[in-house]
Amino acid sequence: MDTTLQDTTVRRLRDLGIDRQRTGRVPGLAAAVVRRGDLLWCDGVGTADVAAPRVPGPDDQFLIASNTKSFTAVLVMALRDEGRLDLDDTLDQHLPGVTHRATVRQALSHATGLAREPLGDIWETLRQPDATTLMSDFNAIERVGRPHDHFHYSNIVYAVLGQLVERLEGRPWEEVLRTRILQPLGMTRTTVGFDDGPRAIGYHVQPFHDVPRVEPVVDLRAMGPCGALASTVTDLATWSGFVADPDPSILSPDTFEEMCQPQLVLDTESWSGAMGLGFFLMRSPGKRTWVGHTGGMPGQVTGVFTHRESGTGGIALMNSSSTPDPAELSIALGEIVLEHDPAEAEPWRPGTSVPDNLVPLLGRWFSEGSGFTFSVREGRLEARADSAPADRAPSVFERIDDTTFRTISGRERGEPLRVTYAADGTVTKLNWATYLVSREPLGFGEQPTG
Repeated sequence: MDTTLQDTTVRRLRDLGIDRQRTGRVPGLAAAVVRRGDLLWCDGVGTADVAAPRVPGPDDQFLIASNTKSFTAVLVMALRDEGRLDLDDTLDQHLPGVTHRATVRQALSHATGLAREPLGDIWETLRQPDATTLMSDFNAIERVGRPHDHFHYSNIVYAVLGQLVERLEGRPWEEVLRTRILQPLGMTRTTVGFDDGPRAIGYHVQPFHDVPRVEPVVDLRAMGPCGALASTVTDLATWSGFVADPDPSILSPDTFEEMCQPQLVLDTESWSGAMGLGFFLMRSPGKRTWVGHTGGMPGQVTGVFTHRESGTGGIALMNSSSTPDPAELSIALGEIVLEHDPAEAEPWRPGTSVPDNLVPLLGRWFSEGSGFTFSVREGRLEARADSAPADRAPSVFERIDDTTFRTISGRERGEPLRVTYAADGTVTKLNWATYLVSREPLGFGEQPTG
């Protein structure tokens, strides 16, 4: 545990873990808070094994179940970046014999409208399909809603995305995952099913007595890409660090940012969460956005969520089939640290020079009647609206040529900023996303006097 956290913060974190373990009647809980991939705090409550009691630790494997989907989604997006598929391709373009014309984008965001599971009562029998059965079941499953009509979670669709990865790579999904993500990140205890190391036993705790029953370990077979992984707090700290700041050798940071854009709102009443491409985007009571996933298998329920801006991650691993909300718990752990013990702010550092060609652009400008301040930080042009909240990042521009910039982040991201010069080299006006930007406040149709 990193002792840089205040004792009061550590106490709050442990109290929260104990409260959820007690109220949820969870045999064992491993909880952690991460900062940019490093463990700030880790603790265990209860026991990893009722028969041989010991507190769950950072190197105990838990089945992380549907957290697996986020790993599968990263693989799909990496293949997209390599030009081997397009998000708007339909699955049948890459998987011969498929008849459902859902797109890859719809599949990643649970927007296909297709049924949740393969045919048969697989969570009653616990018999999971092989690849042949999976694909024949996929063609036969019901479409329960229109695409993009509403969020509808589908395990079988993610299993089929695993088949897509296998076909494009020409090797098993598990091998692709290991070589493209797990090995580069050093996640040695993240495996398909349990390895031979220490692990938490999964339990079912009945509502009418307090004697847990050991739950079976299910072989997911071809359903593996939707939920077969086991992992540890230590490995998931590394994963949280990747979510906060992706390694470009695994996935472009711009692509990961694309994955974190809302595709569907989860709850149209509260608007407290959305689905991105393989990740849930949850709003905390503190109005921060947390990116991650949850998972549930017999005897194991988990949540891993990261606030990307601060690099803070919350991890909650529980060895029971019925537990408190893992998303709420993991986010609440992270919120405690952000509220009471945030990282020290970076000091302001003076710049070394202002590019000569940016000097005429600095200062006050107006567009649509509103004021903007254009400034330079670390040699780059920025713009901030007078009305923008103090904690909102400014727009940042990158020069394309002598008269044009591209907005690379912030307001109007992607749009051009054009500069018009007078014969003497002074700037007479700007056009940002085509809108006039002038030194004086003007109405629509008025022209600068300079």
